[in-house]
Formats: sequence, structure tokens, C-alpha cells
Amino acid sequence: MNKIPFLDLKVINAKFEKEILVAVEKTIKSGWYIFGKELNLLEESIPEYTGLKYAAGVGSGLDALTLMIEAYDFPAKSEIIVPSNTYIATILSILRAGHIPILVEPDINSYLLNIGNVFEKITEKTVAILNVELYGKSGRPDLLREFCEINGLKLLLDAAQSLGSQFMGLYSSSFYDSVALSFYPTKNLGALGDAGAIVSNNEKLIYKIRSLRNYGSSKKYFFDHLGINSRLDEIQATILNVKLPHLRGEIELKRRIANRYIQEISNQHIILPDADAIFEDSWHLFVIRVNDRENFCKYMRQHNIGIDIHYPIPPHKQKALPQFNNLTLPVTELIHKEVVSLPMNISLSKENIDYIITTINHYL
Repeated sequence: MNKIPFLDLKVINAKFEKEILVAVEKTIKSGWYIFGKELNLLEESIPEYTGLKYAAGVGSGLDALTLMIEAYDFPAKSEIIVPSNTYIATILSILRAGHIPILVEPDINSYLLNIGNVFEKITEKTVAILNVELYGKSGRPDLLREFCEINGLKLLLDAAQSLGSQFMGLYSSSFYDSVALSFYPTKNLGALGDAGAIVSNNEKLIYKIRSLRNYGSSKKYFFDHLGINSRLDEIQATILNVKLPHLRGEIELKRRIANRYIQEISNQHIILPDADAIFEDSWHLFVIRVNDRENFCKYMRQHNIGIDIHYPIPPHKQKALPQFNNLTLPVTELIHKEVVSLPMNISLSKENIDYIITTINHYL
């Protein structure tokens, strides 16, 4: 078997190449590269895939998270509850917005925020929960919605990995007050560079974010806020507009791959992800756990199967976040010690998937 890469963006984007080249050439020839019709089209189209109404495109997923939080004008140094099992960007966004992340342990089975652990973390300074649909899994947004309404909190979402995820027939994003998206090239909807967006039913909030992303200006040379430069350019918007209509079909394909993995991988050394929402989660990543990760990864590479680790070091143990280094979060630490991501993308053939499953089942 030839090497199966973990992710080959060249192959994945090849199916869009001709259409992208035509569309990008048209954009280049238009002479309009910032805040043009392509971004307008994207901002009109993206909400359809979230169950929300309004969108603002920005320069990256991190900027989307940060501007989303800043737009609420929470009191300085407010506390925002966030899963401790996440990518560092989620926590960085809270810090960048001038607030205090309160790290809460995940559920060991779903790897998502454990709602049972949240109540004890609430103080008079708590203003919001910033949830993360890690790996594309939606969890229980209905319970989070109910919890926040009872406790008077805003419910925000880092959906960098979960665009298209559903819960009970609805887009999981629709349960949230505001949602941050990333269009980093590896995402289910990936640009060919950095890009992001915020989506919400709050039209005033989105209007403010559109000002904040443009130095704080909503009218040329007039500045109402202290903003930043974070504009989703016309080239990336063009590429995303080409790829967006294919998103649902690609997620359905990934769900079928996930179903095969879950149904056919049978090895006592492998802990598979929850199988309760195979055809609702968007499966940005398919993440297993294995006790002897180093040995397993060596075995997979010897058999020409690309794997990755999302993520090897939890945020609270990162050198960049010394204020959290003394925390002991055993569930988070166990997850980060054992997780391995299997190939999960639309370029995988039936033969690739057969080989991956067979190889894993023979792992001792």
C-alpha cells in the first residue's frame, strides 16, 4: 500500500481547482480586493449553514473569537468559562479581549465541556461560557443553552472545527448567542490562507464587529471604536464561495467514513470516539485514544499511514500560559497524553479506509 497521508490539501483542493482559477481571475480583474461583492456574498451565504442570521468575515479564526468577545463589552477582567481541553486559540482570545479564562474539565467520553463541572466555577464575575465543539462534535448544546438562560450568561461558541455540525436536526450553532468560525485551509470549509467569521442572530453585534474589524470604522475616516485590521479579503472570499456549496456533501462523506471506523475498528487497545451522533457531527477530525501512543504512532507510520496528534500538550501546561501551569486537570491531561487523529478527509478511497481499519485491528 502506498503511503496514506494524514491530510493532502493539494489533492482535496484539486477538485475545485478549475472553478477557483476562473473565479479568482474574475476577482483579480475586477480591481476590487477588500470589502467587495465576494465578501458580501459569503456573509449572506454562511448563516444558512449555521441556523443563524448575520455574519461578519474577518482575517482569521483567532480574530473571530477575539472580536466576538470584545463586541459584548463585558466589564474588564470578567470571567469566561472555557473547556480546558481545547486548542490554545480559544484561551488566547479571552485573554486578548481583556478577560479571565476559567478552565473547566471535559467529559472523558466526549472530550467536550462537562456541564456537571461548570456550576461550581460560576462566580459573580462570570459573564459567559465559551464552548468548543472540538473535532466537530456538537455535544449537548440544548443543555448548555438552558444552563446559561437560568444563570444569566451569554453562550458563545468556538466552532472552528464544527461548521455544519447538527443536533436533533438543527445546526448546533443555532443554540448559541454568537459563533466564531475558522476557514483555515485544513477545516471542513477551508480557504487557501487564513480567514474567519462571526455569526449571530444579533444584528447590532454583527454591525459592531464589522466596525471593529476595520480599525473601528463603519464610515470611511470616522472611528467609533478602537478596532483592528482583520478583513477577510476578496480572494479568500471568492475561494470560499466556490467551495461552500459542496460543504454538505463533503460532511456526509466524512460521516460515512466515521461510521465505517466506528463499526469496523475492533481492537481492545483502541478507544473510539462517541458513536451517539455519527450522522450529526461534522467530523473535522476522527480522534481515538490509545494507552501507548508512541508505540501506536510508530506502528502506523511503519505501515505508511499518516496520523497526527490534536493536541500533545494541553493549554494549561504551555510555556506561554504560566498563570495556568500550576493547575492539575487530570482528565484533560489524560486526553492529551492518549489522543491520536486518524486520516479523515474526502480524498480517502475505499481501499485506503479498508487498509486503515485492517491495520488498526492487527495492532497488538
